[in-house]
Amino acid sequence: MNRVLINGIASDYVPVTDRGLHYGDGVFETIACVGTHPVFIDQHLNRMQSGARKLDISFPARQLILDDINCLLRGNNRHSVIKLILTRGSGKRGYRYETKQIPMRICMQSEWPDTVAHWNEHGINTRFCETQLSLNPQLSGIKSLNRLENVLASRELGAEFNEGFLSDIDGNVIEGTMSNIFAVVNDVLVTPDLSRCGIMGIMREHIIDIAHENNIRIEIRNIKRDELLQSQAIFVSNSVIGLCVVKQLEQHSFNTDTMTKMINTALQKRIETDAKAAA
Repeated sequence: MNRVLINGIASDYVPVTDRGLHYGDGVFETIACVGTHPVFIDQHLNRMQSGARKLDISFPARQLILDDINCLLRGNNRHSVIKLILTRGSGKRGYRYETKQIPMRICMQSEWPDTVAHWNEHGINTRFCETQLSLNPQLSGIKSLNRLENVLASRELGAEFNEGFLSDIDGNVIEGTMSNIFAVVNDVLVTPDLSRCGIMGIMREHIIDIAHENNIRIEIRNIKRDELLQSQAIFVSNSVIGLCVVKQLEQHSFNTDTMTKMINTALQKRIETDAKAAA
């Protein structure tokens, strides 16, 4: 099941002159949907709008995007995934763009991944990737369409690993190919500093907020591979998998600790509350 709306019209094609195709000139969001409700939709649209603003891309009226989502989710009674893409739109050849270009919005609904339930129940196997993340504070945190580093890193996983961890050129572990990373180190929750590269995930922000609410000491800082391997527990997060425990990193095995269980319970409650509020 892949249903697509382009600028509100059912279509499978984009113009060959679109700058998202040529230069990755755009932003995107991946949203978990419970029935007809897109989870944490306000936060997703806020981040998308913020990214568009930083890239100087005109952001359409939110209601247009919501109408697209509601159209695809109408009558839906299962979990599914919505992907939103906003490009700068079509333009002339060359990197320079014209001011006030008309953006193109894409809304696509896909089936819920079969792997999520298994990963949530049993945990995942992970490895360190050799692909490095480049440093660019100007683009840090933005979910831009430039994801070639993640594509190359994903190639390293093969059939043995479910996720891979990327480091920057200074050796700091930053994120997974599709997730944010958390580790419990000496009873302190640690997550990488993303001020120079990496994506600031919606679930990451919720987890940080949950830690503060429950007086869990949390540090946002650089973390190296050796420290991650020596941590008490590791888990990853994104909008589709929620929180997923790492059971193995390279040759090191990990157990689920009390802190991780508590955070996961609180996160699931937030997701359920968000869905019920929209019902």
